[in-house]
Amino acid sequence: MDLATQPRVLMAAERQSRASPMLIGGGLIIVVLVTVAVLAPWLAPYDPRDPLSGAPLERPSAAHLLGTNDSGQDIASQLIWGSRTSLLIAVEAATAVVIVGGLIGMVTGLVGGWVDSVMMRLVDVVLALPGLPTILLLAALLGPGQHTVVAVLGLFGWPMLARIVRSQTLTLRQRGFVVSARGFGGAPLYLVRRHLVPALGPALVTGFVSVAGVAILVEAGLAFLGLADPTVVSWGAVLNRALSYPGLYYSQLWTWWVLPAGLAITFAVIGFTFVGVSLEPSFNPRAEASR
Repeated sequence: MDLATQPRVLMAAERQSRASPMLIGGGLIIVVLVTVAVLAPWLAPYDPRDPLSGAPLERPSAAHLLGTNDSGQDIASQLIWGSRTSLLIAVEAATAVVIVGGLIGMVTGLVGGWVDSVMMRLVDVVLALPGLPTILLLAALLGPGQHTVVAVLGLFGWPMLARIVRSQTLTLRQRGFVVSARGFGGAPLYLVRRHLVPALGPALVTGFVSVAGVAILVEAGLAFLGLADPTVVSWGAVLNRALSYPGLYYSQLWTWWVLPAGLAITFAVIGFTFVGVSLEPSFNPRAEASR
């Protein structure tokens, strides 16, 4: 190793060591979230929709760890089952974004020409749309349901990922293994499946994790605003029900009805954000080089 490259290697190792605690912390949060979601039927002490779980507005106790809401439903059970809703939507939305954005980015970067120009102009148009008003409009038009959140995030999530994947595809298309495969008559879809997907896998993983965290936040926000399916138990629905109760903040109700749901959303988003930020320097050479 020469003297010119040694400082860069040392700086990269130092950055990696600093990112490790963040990666471990975010990973632990995600593991806890997945565990709670999978074991929800066994962890939840009551049916989250059962209004006969207890008396209305019971304080936290051994029978109800986080008390009950105004209908007597157990809040702890609702939070446990809400983790399953948040995780399911996060996985569905992130999968849709990775498939659409990754495929468009790889095909446009590989084919080039007018296909690349048209798709990049479409990306610019979607990115120029005002985010929050458009999300609310689509949610209202599509109606409540999990498909609404997936559709909204799929629309707004794929352009950024497609641009990143296209940028890396433009570099990979000059590599010898891709040039040789094209010279032997490899079709674009074959090149995508056989060569580009394995090479761009780390970038797609980073995009998946990042979109999953955003999906949890968007789902909670839409449910809080009453634009989600009211029959689905979710963290946002708990907040929507709590904040519609008159005089909530004039008592201690908010400490067990609002605060736990807000903390659950916060920690879930932080977990995915920590993992995404920690993985990006390792999977994105441009991000590493710019530091």
